[in-house]
Amino acid sequence: MDSKRLKKRNEIDKKYKWNIEAMISDESSIDYDLEDIKKQAAAFCERYSGHLGESAEALLSAFRERDGIWRSLEKIYVYARMRRDEDNAQSRYQAMSDKCSAVIAAVSASMSFFTPELLSLPEEDIRTFLDSSEELEEYRFAIEDTLRQKAHVLSEAEESLMAQMSEITGATNDIFTMLNNADIKFDPIKDEDGSEVQLTHGSYVKFMESHDRNVREAAYNSMYAAYKGLINTISSAYSYNTRTDVVTSRLRKYPSSREAALSGDNIPADVYDNLVKTVNDNLPAMHRYTQLRKKLLGVESLFMYDMYVPLIKIPERDIPYEEALDIMRDSLSPLGSEYISRMNEGISQGWIDVYENLGKTSGAYSFGSYDSFPYILLNYTDTLQDVFTIVHEMGHSMHSSYTRQAQPYIYGSHSIFTAEVASTVNESLLMAYLLEKEKEPQMRKYLINMHLEAFRTTLFRQTMFAEFEDMTHRAIEDGRVLTAEWMCNEYEALNSKYYGPAVEKDDTIKYEWARIPHFYNAFYVYKYATGYSAATAISQKILTEGKPAAERYIEFLKTGESDYPIELLKIAGVDMSSPAPVEKAMKKFNDLLDEFERLI
Repeated sequence: MDSKRLKKRNEIDKKYKWNIEAMISDESSIDYDLEDIKKQAAAFCERYSGHLGESAEALLSAFRERDGIWRSLEKIYVYARMRRDEDNAQSRYQAMSDKCSAVIAAVSASMSFFTPELLSLPEEDIRTFLDSSEELEEYRFAIEDTLRQKAHVLSEAEESLMAQMSEITGATNDIFTMLNNADIKFDPIKDEDGSEVQLTHGSYVKFMESHDRNVREAAYNSMYAAYKGLINTISSAYSYNTRTDVVTSRLRKYPSSREAALSGDNIPADVYDNLVKTVNDNLPAMHRYTQLRKKLLGVESLFMYDMYVPLIKIPERDIPYEEALDIMRDSLSPLGSEYISRMNEGISQGWIDVYENLGKTSGAYSFGSYDSFPYILLNYTDTLQDVFTIVHEMGHSMHSSYTRQAQPYIYGSHSIFTAEVASTVNESLLMAYLLEKEKEPQMRKYLINMHLEAFRTTLFRQTMFAEFEDMTHRAIEDGRVLTAEWMCNEYEALNSKYYGPAVEKDDTIKYEWARIPHFYNAFYVYKYATGYSAATAISQKILTEGKPAAERYIEFLKTGESDYPIELLKIAGVDMSSPAPVEKAMKKFNDLLDEFERLI
């Protein structure tokens, strides 16, 4: 892939693009289908409103029709969003995505009677229906979960208003997405050869890993200068996003926006607090790591733009995409031949969109509908880190593949709490494979450093993010205003606490929060850290126990949302209601750091 000039979408070879046509091959009927879905939703309301409690058969029929409507709409919405992500400058798919959002709001409004009416029924009647209908048993967990949240469901009229407002309340996320992917521009920088290159989201990390400090500093300054120039606009968008979370939680009678966010997965607040406390208790280990980084880099002053460069120099080697796939197959072999066969079939079917192009959404993700392939978006640049990204996203997609085959639509997704486990188990297996295979001392030190970096960026950094969004939401709940200055200063203070005295303060890192898209989905990032902790434990079980542990893990992958995340993870042998998994992960970090210090 030519890194000096970013290609247009139509210049990318078809074999490196996802087979999205397998999802919807003809767009001509989409507008008609969306209008028909709206009509179905309106008819659903007319047919079932006031009648859910008539019989078990009526309730079962309503659940099935509701699932059918959402299933059809989900497919079109996901298609539109993925098409938009191919090139955000293409207005056609932006318009299609916007229309889907409008239809989602309309359908939500038409169906908003469902949950309030279900909860208005005598609980003994609902349980009688469940006990008398074998087919309704499929919905038992969903019904029990709805009953659990009864205190936070509003009246039918209020739920209708909330549904109709969803199109507006989600605007801040869309605004930031367009600003971040289509409108923001970064000043060009000079690469290691002295050639002027355009900085992009996709190339930023690669530049930050450069052993040329001037390149790192230039990329760092260019990136954050762009966000600094838009800081008031971004601060306003994030402030309103946070206010929306707070107002919504109050309307639904939650004690806080954080508890509202945790409630969906039935996650105890202690899980969040235990994570933050355990990581904070282990910050001296992070400070030891940053001090070691300063020493090994041989710099008088260590800056944040020095945090990503590998401490161990190895000959640069591009890893072509096809080689990355081979590495992935070998490293995930402990999961069994059926897992590898299913994964290979997905690759050949066209699950993956490989390279960056002009306008393409940055980063990487796994996405898809219940009835589509579990697609993967990449921005592959031939680095070892990109190999880890493929393995990570394939973990998500394989989780989706197993779940959708085993579970009905209502349980066919998975919470982020469990999803991040599936992706990180894959990463852990890849790292174990590389370390076991590697005998050359220099490369082994490089890989251990890379493993330490995974802990830093996933367990430590995501917990820092979790502290930041808890702080911003508490500020709104206390009646304060989120100004750009306050958020930048608080973020800078958090960054100093986490990275310690070895890292020099500058006037740049304070803007980092402004480029984090996950903040527009509140109380999301802590799940990366808990998922990393759980995955560390599960991968160690797979590698030490072999087939029995792998089989338990595959069973976990099939469960979808058929129970609460904490209960599902117990199938794989991990109890996240205890701080033990995070403590064990912290011990692993300390052990790696000890080994790294011995080797150097």
